[in-house]
Amino acid sequence: MTRKQKKTLIRIIVAAVLLIAVVVLDHSTVRLWLPEWLRLPFAVRVPGQDVSGNFVTGDYLPVGWLYLIPYVVIGWDILWKAIRNIGHGQVFDENFLMCVATVGALVLGEYSEAVGVMLFYQVGELFQSYAVGKSRRSIAQLMDIRPDSANVERDGQIVEVDPDEVAVGETIVIRPGEKIPLDGIVLEGASSLDTAALTGESAPRDVAAGSELLSGCVNITGLLKAQVTKEFGQSTVAKILDLVENASSKKAKAENFITKFARYYTPAVVFSALALAVIPSLVTGDWSVWVHRALTFLVISCPCALVISIPLSFFGGIGGASAQGILVKGGNYLELLANTETVVFDKTGTLTQGVFELSVLNPAPGVTERELLETAALAERHSGHPIAQSLRRALGGEADPSRVTDVQEIPGHGISALVDGKRVLAGNEKLMTREGIKALPCSQAGTVVHVAREGRYLGCAVISDRLKPTAPAAVQALKQRGVRTVMLTGDSQAVGEAVAAQLGLDEVHAQLLPADKVDRLEELLGRKGEKGVLAYVGDGVNDAPVLSRADVGIAMGAMGSDAAIEAADVVLMDDDPAKLANAMNIARKCMRIVRENIVFALGVKGLCLILGALGMASMWVAVFADVGVAVIAILNATRMLKAKE
Repeated sequence: MTRKQKKTLIRIIVAAVLLIAVVVLDHSTVRLWLPEWLRLPFAVRVPGQDVSGNFVTGDYLPVGWLYLIPYVVIGWDILWKAIRNIGHGQVFDENFLMCVATVGALVLGEYSEAVGVMLFYQVGELFQSYAVGKSRRSIAQLMDIRPDSANVERDGQIVEVDPDEVAVGETIVIRPGEKIPLDGIVLEGASSLDTAALTGESAPRDVAAGSELLSGCVNITGLLKAQVTKEFGQSTVAKILDLVENASSKKAKAENFITKFARYYTPAVVFSALALAVIPSLVTGDWSVWVHRALTFLVISCPCALVISIPLSFFGGIGGASAQGILVKGGNYLELLANTETVVFDKTGTLTQGVFELSVLNPAPGVTERELLETAALAERHSGHPIAQSLRRALGGEADPSRVTDVQEIPGHGISALVDGKRVLAGNEKLMTREGIKALPCSQAGTVVHVAREGRYLGCAVISDRLKPTAPAAVQALKQRGVRTVMLTGDSQAVGEAVAAQLGLDEVHAQLLPADKVDRLEELLGRKGEKGVLAYVGDGVNDAPVLSRADVGIAMGAMGSDAAIEAADVVLMDDDPAKLANAMNIARKCMRIVRENIVFALGVKGLCLILGALGMASMWVAVFADVGVAVIAILNATRMLKAKE
């Protein structure tokens, strides 16, 4: 508990003890020996008084005024808040309701009820504060990724500076146990990194020279030297912190409804209570009865349960999700995720690993596989395309660059180069057709690279991307929830259909340019239900337009993708598509708790308001209808802190 919460708890305990003591005094025969100047103001007619109304030694004195002591101990801050808010023009709030109801109860002689209402109200406030604090700790663990300093190598010396002062291109040193302060590339050293703060995963990630480093991770074992690739304001850690800090500003419809509801509800019940006190009293003349009912009505009507528990549910949902490496930019996106009926996936980097590998070699008659592979790899020697890189990896070793000259890239077709003085073509079927070379058909799924030398067809190599290990389970989990799954890809129709078949997707659209993806998404948006939601899941690099257009944009592989964090509404901080089902579980659980609290709070309050107006509900029933319902709703909302069902 925080220091403030501990002080509140002490006040509650002290006030409760004082209340019990005063109640005992009030319900027992107590002889008070008071001097004349003190007992006269409290003189009342009791047996033993003289005709002038003065006490005589040994008479009894009522102790109702002593209830003011526990009342002030527990309620002074509520009274002060109400007075201060009235001075600022904010009259109708829960502090005002508590003050009017409890002061009115004191005037009517309902001393124990007045103190009880204020006492249990403070108990409810303590519950709320503790629940919010517990949820904040989940987010605080994420916020702890911000590094305090960076060790920069300058003029042969290691200088400790603020991360904001480090420029791109400088060399930083990260010792074991330190947070990585800025994004960079490892120059020297090898180590394991704790990425749990970013991804929610406990398994360490190994890095060595040439590996990418992301700020916010913790260096576990070895000393690392890295070259900074982004200034601190553009680093992964800075973007994540900004995202989380601004999440609470984007409210769900349910939160906005409660805010507007409370704005009109509170003054409405105040005037209703005033009418209940005045109108029947003018008719019957029994002011004490109807004023008491009006005060009970006020206590019952306090909207604490809704005003506190609904935002707390969404806040808990965001905090619980962040603990799993799922960053949600606002409660409104939790609400949308809960109603998602269609999920559209990008392929490369989302459902597949985005790492191309040689899968099949189909040499022409009289050509060996080694000859086909070596010729293709040499032709692609100077290309930075992932397919060219996969061919070079498959060949192994370093091919002699002097064997390759006159390299020409043919956009949309492939490569033309002289290998050992002979003209080699490596590319798609269009390139072969253009050069009048008959290519053999290739039925394997993947990207096909046809190879020819001096006009003779040598065969083809099939390059394919591997599925992510959790992709099949992720799609199956969505289908079990009744979600329709679609894939949009720029790859060939054969590749798209092969991946869709492996994963069990409902629909696939292939050979799409980025603009085509937007058009296809518009079509899918037109087909969804009126209240249904369409979510698009992409790697955030080439999919920013589609991520922005979807009802909910979800970025996969956001570790290292600036576009993902900028364009997406939900960011999955690792490459695991199974986290999508977790995010939907959290969202649906959150909305279920919100609905439960709304129905429960309004139902109990509505019943108690009717009973209070009819005189069938005491002030203690009002206490339950206010504080009791609020505590129950808050406890229900804290279930969101357990993100998994």
